[in-house]
Amino acid sequence: MATDYSLYLVADDDYASGRDLPGLVDAAVAGGVTVVQLRTKHLSGAAFFELGLAVAGRLAGTGVPLLINDRVDIALACDAAGVHLGQEDMPVRLARRLLGPSALIGVSVNTPEEARRAEQEGADYVGAGPAYATATKETALAILGRDGIALIKRATRLPVVAIGGIGPWNAAEIAGAGADGVAVVSAILGAPDARRAAEELKRTFMQSQKRRTI
Repeated sequence: MATDYSLYLVADDDYASGRDLPGLVDAAVAGGVTVVQLRTKHLSGAAFFELGLAVAGRLAGTGVPLLINDRVDIALACDAAGVHLGQEDMPVRLARRLLGPSALIGVSVNTPEEARRAEQEGADYVGAGPAYATATKETALAILGRDGIALIKRATRLPVVAIGGIGPWNAAEIAGAGADGVAVVSAILGAPDARRAAEELKRTFMQSQKRRTI
């Protein structure tokens, strides 16, 4: 069964603002989130593992896959569906060998060349960004905008999930660029109501994607 990447939540504990992250994931999934990536930059390995187990427990039975950012060991330990890798992380081929043929493996890309390489190495999807300027991740990478996302989409047969500075105000533009999904952090985790924020984003993106295919 093909994975639905339309609304991809990057559940970063730094942006939960002290709130219960597994509970926010629950609410976001109820609002239409289709993939959850768990990300942390400051937790210890043990704490990351415990958080992974808690989020995996919330997602059990929902059909929404849990991906772990960077850490193949944590993905294995909490029986996640797969991992999301950056350009400086473990090679896709090695991650595949460790996780198995059915694992979902995504790669962050900023250029068409990186997207093509991810496809050649056996990735399942690419996360293209930053689509727009964002405060949730420091980066010196070029801002892609609509045209950059469209170039990456044309460069690969893999699903393309756009990330970076995306919200209901520009999700339609990303859909128009051909993206298969939008990945967000603060647009859901920073909202007063995570479920309603997810519903609005999903509705905006899906309506625009439907218009593109008519």
